[in-house]
Amino acid sequence: MYWHELGSLDPFASVRSLQRQMNRLFEGYGVEEREAFPSVNLWSNADEVVVQAEVPGVEPNQVEVTVQGDQLTLQGERKANELSANVACHRAERGFGKFVRTFRLPFEVDNARATARCTNGVLTLTLPRTETSKPRRIAIAAE
Repeated sequence: MYWHELGSLDPFASVRSLQRQMNRLFEGYGVEEREAFPSVNLWSNADEVVVQAEVPGVEPNQVEVTVQGDQLTLQGERKANELSANVACHRAERGFGKFVRTFRLPFEVDNARATARCTNGVLTLTLPRTETSKPRRIAIAAE
């Protein structure tokens, strides 16, 4: 006889049962964030936004980066591996296909001064802030 069959003799049986029920309740939640491709880090300071996107298996010239106002869009395609007919696939965890991700930036950026580079499958964008979007102190005249 196993502990889980004894129920009353196993002091943790009810805890494990509750855990299984909670796991079933939350299955499927958060999947979109976890499966989003490419994974992105985005941070800013007063002068610029820096974005890093993981794009392994995607040629840099196959990624399109567009910025309009305060919206950044990354799009492209990661191609599937071409397997010959006599090959059996035992595990396929890497996704493939077209992707599009759009992010709202904390401020408008100057497209003309933006830079992009891709090193070891990591795309790094440096997006300088427009002068017009920088906060300005307004002097108050005394009367």
